[in-house]
Amino acid sequence: MASSSGGGAAGGGAIYGLGVFGAWVYFWKDAPDGFWWHVLAVLEGVVWPAFMVYDAFSALD
Repeated sequence: MASSSGGGAAGGGAIYGLGVFGAWVYFWKDAPDGFWWHVLAVLEGVVWPAFMVYDAFSALD
């Protein structure tokens, strides 16, 4: 029998999923009225870690 070593990845995926849902709520709430602004809010919710890392590196300057 082969042992599975994906247990830690599943926990990380759950944390990332909760972060995505929280980001969707945050970006959706702050989006101005309009269909395309809400589409952009959904896309921002998916790539929120990139925004967070960018802001963290900007603060180091």
